[in-house]
Parts: sequence; C-alpha cells; structure tokens
Amino acid sequence: MLLSPEFAAGKTYVYKYETLLLGGLPEEGLAKAGLKVSSKVLISAEAENMYIMKIMDPELYELSGILPKEPFIPAPRLTSALAVQLMTPIKFEYTNGVVGKMFAPEGISTMVLNIYRGILNVLQLNIKQTHNIYEMQEPGAQGVCKILYAISEDEKADRVLVKKKGLAYTEKCAKCQQDSKNLRGTTAYNYILKRVANGILILEADVNELIQYSPFTEMNGAFQMQTKQSLVFLETQRTTLAPIEAQYFRRGSLKYEFSNELLQTPILLIKINNVQAQIVEILKYMITNNVERVHEDAPLKFLELIQLLRSARFEDLEMLWSQYRSKPDYRQWILDAIPAIGSPAALRFIKEKLLADELSVAEVAQALIASMHMVTANIETIKLVEALTLNNKIVENPFLREIVLLGYGTMVSKYCPIHKLLAEAVAKVDMQEIIVQLKVLGNAGHPSSIKPITKILPIHGTMGVSLPVRVHAEAIMALRNIAKKQPTQVQDLALQLYMDKALNPELRMLACIVLFETRPAVGLVTTLANIVKTEENLQVASFTYSHMKSLTRSTAAIHASVAAACNVAVKILNPKLNRLSYRFSKASHMDFYNSPLMLGAAASTFYINDAATIMPRALVARTSAYLAGAAADVLEVGIRTEGLQEALLKNPALIENVDRITKMKRVIKALSQLRSLPASTALASIYVKLFGQEIAFANIDKALIDQAIALATGPSVQRVGKDVIREMLSGASLRIFKPLLASEVRRILPTAAGFPMELSLYTAAVAAATVRVKATTTPALPEDFHFAQLLKTDIQLETEIRPSIALNTFAVMGVNTAMVQAAMLSRAKFNSIVPANIAARIDINEGIFKIEALPVSVPEDIAAVHVETFAVARNTEDLTPARITPIIPAKVLEPILEETSKIADSLSQSSEINIVADAEPIRMPKALRFEKKYCAKAVAIGLKGCLKVATNNIASVTDVLLYKLAGRHSAALSFIPSEH
Repeated sequence: MLLSPEFAAGKTYVYKYETLLLGGLPEEGLAKAGLKVSSKVLISAEAENMYIMKIMDPELYELSGILPKEPFIPAPRLTSALAVQLMTPIKFEYTNGVVGKMFAPEGISTMVLNIYRGILNVLQLNIKQTHNIYEMQEPGAQGVCKILYAISEDEKADRVLVKKKGLAYTEKCAKCQQDSKNLRGTTAYNYILKRVANGILILEADVNELIQYSPFTEMNGAFQMQTKQSLVFLETQRTTLAPIEAQYFRRGSLKYEFSNELLQTPILLIKINNVQAQIVEILKYMITNNVERVHEDAPLKFLELIQLLRSARFEDLEMLWSQYRSKPDYRQWILDAIPAIGSPAALRFIKEKLLADELSVAEVAQALIASMHMVTANIETIKLVEALTLNNKIVENPFLREIVLLGYGTMVSKYCPIHKLLAEAVAKVDMQEIIVQLKVLGNAGHPSSIKPITKILPIHGTMGVSLPVRVHAEAIMALRNIAKKQPTQVQDLALQLYMDKALNPELRMLACIVLFETRPAVGLVTTLANIVKTEENLQVASFTYSHMKSLTRSTAAIHASVAAACNVAVKILNPKLNRLSYRFSKASHMDFYNSPLMLGAAASTFYINDAATIMPRALVARTSAYLAGAAADVLEVGIRTEGLQEALLKNPALIENVDRITKMKRVIKALSQLRSLPASTALASIYVKLFGQEIAFANIDKALIDQAIALATGPSVQRVGKDVIREMLSGASLRIFKPLLASEVRRILPTAAGFPMELSLYTAAVAAATVRVKATTTPALPEDFHFAQLLKTDIQLETEIRPSIALNTFAVMGVNTAMVQAAMLSRAKFNSIVPANIAARIDINEGIFKIEALPVSVPEDIAAVHVETFAVARNTEDLTPARITPIIPAKVLEPILEETSKIADSLSQSSEINIVADAEPIRMPKALRFEKKYCAKAVAIGLKGCLKVATNNIASVTDVLLYKLAGRHSAALSFIPSEH
C-alpha cells in the first residue's frame, strides 16, 4: 500500500525552494563556476489528480570565483527576462506520489519547463507502508533509475524520515571502463514528512547530486558538478491557484526534454538581435583581420560564425549568399562555415545552389562531404539526401554521386537501413553499382544489412558465387562496421569464409581481418591456430600468423582478451611460420596505450600478396585513437591492384628472373600499353575512410587514364599553364585560407534541478598562406612562347611564403543553456607562422637544378602554445561583465582569513543550502611554478633557437595528471640570428 503526498483541495501549499549548481575541482580555494535559483513554490489542487504549480519571487545568481571569498552574484536582468515565464502557473498530473503529464501555455520555453521538472522531481515519491527498505525502478527527470528507499519513523516528533538514493549516470561496462569509469553520478534525497488525514505532508526535502567526470582514470582526479535542491514547507493558504487565461497544451512528462542547447555551443554565449547583421559583422572581421597572417582569435570567431549560422533561417542563408556570392573572400568563408551548421537548412542550401549551377564541382564536393557527415539524421535530411542520389546533376557526375551515396550510408547508420538500391544493382548485374552500394551499406553498418550482404558473398547456394573477386572483397569489408554492433553473426560468416580452402586466398585473408574485428574469444582463436597449422596456402597462413603475432604486443585495454588469446595461438604456430619472408602476406598492428590516462594510439597495416603477382594485390593502412575510454578508427586508406596485376601478367617477360633494371624497363613498357585494354577493365582502386566512414573512393581504369591524358595535353590546360607562367614573370601574389571545425564532441546530461550539464570538446582552426612568386628567364621568353622553349631556358624563381595557423581546442564541463552558462572551461591555443624565402634555378639544358634559402624577417615567436583553465559564468541579458576566473587565483599563497560562519552566508542569508566548513581556516592551495628557457645554436645556418616554457599548476594539492594540467601553461619557440 502506497502512502502519497497530499495537497488538499481548497488550499495552497507554500514552499521555499532553492537549487544550486556548482562545478569545478572539489578542493577549496580553487575557482568554481555556479548557478543558483531561489524562489517560493505554490501548489494547489485543481481537480482530482490534477494540480497547479506556480513559482513566486524568483531570483537567479551566478558564480565565477572562489567560495566563500567571492559569493554568488545576483543576475537581475536574467531574472527579469525569465520572470514572466517562471511565474506562469503550469499544471501536472499527480497520482499516488507519481508525476504524470505536464501542461503549460505555448509561450513557456523548454528551458523553464525543465526547471519546473526539477521541482516536480523532488515530489516524486513511492512510499510503501509495508516495507522499510526496498528497491524499485522509478521514472524521474533524468529517466528511469534504480532507486533504494529507506524509511524510518520518529513517533515522538510525529515525523517520517525517508532516504532515497539512485545512480544517476553510469556507463555501460565496456572493457576500457571495467576498472574505472570516466563518468559517475549519484543522487541522494532526504525527506522529513508528516502524516496527515489522507496521506503525508512534505515538510522538508533535500537533494544532493554529484556527477564527476575525468578524461583519465579516476585515480588521476575528476571534475565535479554538484547539484543541491532544498524544498521547505512554509505555510498553507486558504485560497487556490488559478491558471492564466490561455490554452494549456500537453508539454511532455517529468522526463527532461532537450531544447536548443543542442545547437548552443558552451564556449561562447551570443545574444542574437539581428542574425543577418551579426553574421555580416563576423565575416567582415574575419576578412579584415586575417590578411597577412591568421589572427590568434580567428578560430573562436569562426565558432561564433557557425553559432550564428545555426540560429539563421534558410531564408537568411539565401539572402546572405545572394549578397556575397560574387565576392571571393566572403564566398569561401560562407561555403566553409555552412556545412558545419549540421542542420537540414544547410543541406537544403547546398542542394539548391547545386541545382542552380551556382557552385563549382570542387565547392559542391567539399560542402557535401562536410555537411552530410555533420548533419543530424532525421526524416527530413534522409529524404533530402535520397533526392540528391536521384538528381540528374549528381547522377551524371560519378565523383559527386559517390560522395552523396557514401554520405547517404553515413546518415543511414544514424537512422535506418536501406537495401533497395543494392537489390536493383544485383538485378542489373552492374558490378560498379554493386560495389558502390556495398560501400554504402558498409558505412551504414546496420545489423539488418547482414542478409543482403550475405547474398553477395561467395557462399555455396547464394547468387553471389558467380560475381567477381573484387565484388566479393567489397562485400566482406562491408561487414566490418556491422561487426562492432553484431559480432557473433559476423563472426560466424567470417569463419565460414576463412575455412573455405577453395576460396580465393585474398578473400580468406579479408575474412581474417573481419574475424579479428569481432574480437574473438580464446577458444575461437585457438581453433583458428589449429586450422592454420595445417594450412597449405602459405599466403593465408603467413597473413593470419602475422596478424595474431602483432596483436600479442597490443597494450590497449580494448584488445586485452584478444592479445591473450593470440599469445597462446602464436606459441602453437611459431615452429612452422616464424621465419616466413616478406614475399608472403602480412598483417601488423602496433599500439601504445596508457591505462591511467586512458589514452593511446594504434596503427595497423594489411599487406595481401600472391606468389604469382608482381606487386601486392591489396594494401590497407589504418590509424586508431583511444581517448577517455572510447576507441575510434581515425583514418584508413586502402588500395587494390587486381586489374593492374592481370594486365602486367599478360606480358610473360615480366615474370622472367632478370635483373632489376631490365624488369623495371619492361614494367614501364607494359604500362604504356595499358590504353589498349578494354574500357571496363579497372586497373586499381583506392578508398579513404574517416572515423570508420568511407568518404571517397576512385577507380583507376582506361577511361580515367584517357581523361587524364586528354586533360593534361588539351589546349585549355596549355593555355592556363602559359597564363600562370606569364603571371610569374610579372610577379604573382596568392592568398589562401581555410577555416575548419575539426571536432565537435558533446554529451548533454540533465541534472536533478532540470538544468543541462554538458561535457564537450571542440577544436577549430584557421590556416592561411600568402605566396609571392617572381620568375626571370635567360634568355627572356617571347610573348607567344612554346613549352618546348622552357627546356632551353635558364629559369630563376624567387618565392616568399608566409604560412600561418591558429588552432583552439576547448574542453567544457558545466551548465549550458541558450540564456545562461556556468562551466569550467579549458582552452588550448596554438599559433604559428613560419615564413620562408626560397630561390631556385632550373636550367634543363645545362643540367642545373639549385635551391637555396634566402634571409627572411622572422617574427619573435614562430610557434606558441598557451593552455589555461577558467571558471566561466555569463548570461545573454548582461554579457558585458561576463565573469571569467582562472582556476588558480592570482594570490595562491594567501590564506583565506574569513571566519567559517561566512561560508554559509556566501550563498544567501536565508539559504536552506549549507556548505559545511572546517573548524580550521581554509587555505588556498599552493601553486607549483616552473619557468625555463632552452637555447641551441645551429652554426651551419647561423640561427639560434630558443624554447621558453612556463607552467603554473596545482599538483601540490594532489600529484595527479588532471591537477598538473589544471592551471596555466605556455611554450614559445623562437629563432634569431646567432653570432659565430
């Protein structure tokens, strides 16, 4: 039997409510970022199981500083901006202590509703009269959590005491996180209740939630986000609340709803008044301040531009484009920024500009690759990309069509699977189209794609048996992303293919790659070793053995079980396969992994050979990264040379055992005859993957070779070449720039109070280069010269290059909404400029080729890095005094002399939330400082190089990595002429 809180009809229950969010490192004396809300909360019954809640006298406060020295500061403008919404009554269902549906007028924002959810979450109580201690799954603002209830009764005081505890956030127990989790959270609720006629009355409720996050293992320290809530009963009033004169709509349930924080970056806060004017202002700033070299604030400004574009409507983008598309600098900034928006509007914009022939093929390719991998997958974007795949302008350009189809596969991986296009390609027996669609399904990586891919595989009884080896190879490799989600099914398929000794050896080796992607158990690896022991094909045996042997050296936690299994397998195979030469196929894997830091990198190569071939049949190289308990395949490049092998092997002279020079001459002669091959013959292919998603691939065939030759020898190319040479003779100048949002990794979590807490990592960079070239020829070239004359001319070039780059990386933990932010922010800034002045002389007729470096003016620092951690508090209503406080205060050695009684007063005189102070005065942590300058002379080039390093951290508090990184660090590299 449940005992539920009561709010009797005809009365209004008045509570005092406070919530506080405080983020930073747990030690006192360090800067923290915080937010506080205090108000009264009024609750009254409207009908059976339907109640009204209203917030009265709301006040918001911010903190960026050191408690208790710097108290929470009132934010009156923010309070005023939100007051109307906060004080608008809402309705909610409430039955037996369980909150149901919520209702509010249309004008109430999701952010304000989430604040209400934080209050309602305190009212969520499932009290059983028949049990004192029990567990249950309970829905709340943060989803369904496992909750432990402990109930006791103080009969003398006529009070019921309830303790409720739940785990707010835990990670799935992946191998990297078994010993230590990056993210942990727990919430404790304490209630004092009083029995009344038909239930209980909540007299007091205190909530304490603690979320901690570390990019490393917990033993290396962790940032914390603490949320405290206090609800204290004040009185009952003999009047009832009434809703406002407006229509109330259903606005969800108690569960937190994400709003525009998904688009709001936590790095900067912008009050948008006129989005078009603000975008133009940023564009002008970028163009004006990034001329000779990149401005150090350019990456942050580029992020600001992206943020403004994310707030713009499609019509705003259209107007911006029509105004600036004919201005090259503006045009490039716009086309580089729009794909990073990640919204359907960006994709629609690119599509319409493509259809209107307003973009070049290069501009379309760049924009499509970026936008389709950034955009959020939903029904709208899926339909947009699907329409693009069928558009004539895309279909007629194989390069663009491949980009769109691969991007479609990436979007499908985020949303839903497709198989129709593959079935159509198989029905038409269109080999190239089958390969493209297999790549699309490989990007999608959906388990439901196993069945259609199986039909393409060379398994007895399938229609795919008669297909070419290259198609089979693509089908096998398309299983790799699926293996991460459905390892068992893929494992069975891969093992079946590997064990088929009648199968092409190359396909068996590819099946071996896929098999180890599933991270097989020791039993399967041992079985594989016994198969290899009797394997007659030494290419397959060598490949499998080398793959196992390289995995035994892996130190990454993700490979721990496979490495142990391979260690056993290698001992079985060592006597037979340990000395095979590099004529045989090989797989290699190298990695470095630091367990305490949960940080590492890996490189793998797969070299697939055949004794009868002149060069490898296939070569795959892959790099991976391990960070904060997660793994990612960063870059992969693969090359196949199947057609080229067959073409070369048609020349028997190439197989003869002759000297190296003779064989090279014969290979060159054979290559010159490739143009006589049938047009359908693919000589080679290459693909590129980023983060497991194939973004581009190319087939090298007769058509491509003919096209390249025609392009290189065509009149247009010769005309362009002559124009370039003429410009160089008169002195040419070129300015290149490229902005890039290199990474945007975000995780947003609701806190108990209804505010979103964000963990994010951003990297933005802007690179630029100014190139000036002046050429002189002896004798001077006539106006209408021929390229053949260059062979008899002494050419002297003088080139000045000033490349520069600015890169910013931001790591954030804290509260992030469209109106207010309170977070810990670490920023790493890298700036570099390396000018060069190079002179070259080329005289082919005389056999002269000479390059020399000329003196050039060098800036004081050619490269500089600065890293600092701050506590940040700001709101859109009062951006000017945004508080940004270094985590280590300026006077780190001075003790705080305030009495301990002032600690509680720092929150507010009437605060119900208390920070318990030590009896001893709190002292600031002692900062560790280090400054050093290292110099070295390079006598040969007459330069002296110096590296200045300075660091100021708080490792004295706890000697762990996070505390060494928290603080301020800088390094600068400079070169000056040296005296001999």
